[in-house]
Amino acid sequence: MAKQHLLALGFGFTAAELSRAVIAQGWRMTGTTRSAGKLEDIAKTGADAVLWPGTDLGPLLQTVTHIVSSVPPRDSGDPAYDLLKAHIGQMPALRWVGLLSTTGVYGDHNGDWVDENTPLVPNGHRGGLRAGQNAKWLSLWREHDLPIHVFRLAGIYGPGRSALDKIRDGTARRIVKPGQMFSRIHVEDIVQVLLASIARPAPGTAYNVADNKPCPPQDVIEEAANLLNAPVPPDIDFETADISPMARSFYADNKRVRNTRIKEELGVTLRYPDYHAGLRAILAADA
Repeated sequence: MAKQHLLALGFGFTAAELSRAVIAQGWRMTGTTRSAGKLEDIAKTGADAVLWPGTDLGPLLQTVTHIVSSVPPRDSGDPAYDLLKAHIGQMPALRWVGLLSTTGVYGDHNGDWVDENTPLVPNGHRGGLRAGQNAKWLSLWREHDLPIHVFRLAGIYGPGRSALDKIRDGTARRIVKPGQMFSRIHVEDIVQVLLASIARPAPGTAYNVADNKPCPPQDVIEEAANLLNAPVPPDIDFETADISPMARSFYADNKRVRNTRIKEELGVTLRYPDYHAGLRAILAADA
């Protein structure tokens, strides 16, 4: 049996964690980046590094067994989708494809729960692009039988990217909007979900990837401050807060994300079922 080979289109925080996991299992890993300055960072994980766009990936696609994409859609299109569609019938070894998307595709639900059957009614331009991307990728499964899986990720955190880091560097702010709820997920649990899906392919399926405890964002900042024995930043009213338009747009979506499917269909038990466990583990690893 040929060695399993995972191609990551876009090599960010999640792909780096995934790379370390699959390489430890004996896989070959290839990661792409648009920036020549990031090639060395990819190579440090043990993966092959490729500049793309700029490199013809056709020969690589003839041998890869698995593909994961974190490339976001743009007004000009989705280069990862275009790549796959252009090579239909030319990827004979391909067994699994994962699109890393966002729970932002659901839009605003006034704090209510959403699951994978909730209609996609996104807020704003960026959410609309993501919802359109979900539909286009799933059409590759329906129309061309590509083994597409969609992962709708909540807010990602992990070592080096958490509320603990914000407290330490002085950038933490407790923006308070009454009733606002966010969901989040530790990067190691994202990788656990992806590996579980690879082991149990179910093409055409979308999965919410979130932990068990949606909560107001200011609660996470308070927890991080307490863990570090640091002062809790003061409350800042959302209506008058000096934040960027993009940051403000995240507060337009208020929902709790249900994660039942990853547990029941993929057999996943979250390592970090809530932000309490996740932040404590990060702090312990730092120590």
